[in-house]
Amino acid sequence: MKSVRHIAALLLLAFPLWVSAGPVAAPIPAPEFTRMDQGSWVNSAPLRLRDLRGQVVLLDVWAFECWNCYRSFPWLTDLESRLGPKGLRVVGIHSPEYERERDAAAVAAKTREFGLHHPVMIDNDFAYWRALNNKYWPAFYLIDRQGQIRYRFVGETHKGERQAREIEAAIRELLAEPA
Repeated sequence: MKSVRHIAALLLLAFPLWVSAGPVAAPIPAPEFTRMDQGSWVNSAPLRLRDLRGQVVLLDVWAFECWNCYRSFPWLTDLESRLGPKGLRVVGIHSPEYERERDAAAVAAKTREFGLHHPVMIDNDFAYWRALNNKYWPAFYLIDRQGQIRYRFVGETHKGERQAREIEAAIRELLAEPA
């Protein structure tokens, strides 16, 4: 038992070494959304990222059975309500971890259950996941007003925690930039 705890502690220490979080090395163009069919979006008609230019976009990559994902939703909802009127747009990207999470009706039901009102793209084929070169649930990508990915954060986030403060500071920085 002691060795399992020791290994877990080492993995936690190594986490920052193999996961980059925060500003990306150089801004990169955000990939266009990969699903344009009505059945692949919840709470919205299909969106095009280029139509969101001029807004700061927070992409939330999640799966509905990922407890780290849904534990972040109260923070995300609070952030959206406070900063949405200032130009923040939240878009969820639901990429299933398990086969049973591929059902669009189940994704829609979970979106309602979790009280999410922002658009959610159902990424069952992982096309957008791959376009982002993503590897984690949850993951948060911040896109500036010109459509460039400027920040990436991974892992569960709660109001008041360090990562939540860092993400909010990054959003405020991007919102302060000219449109």
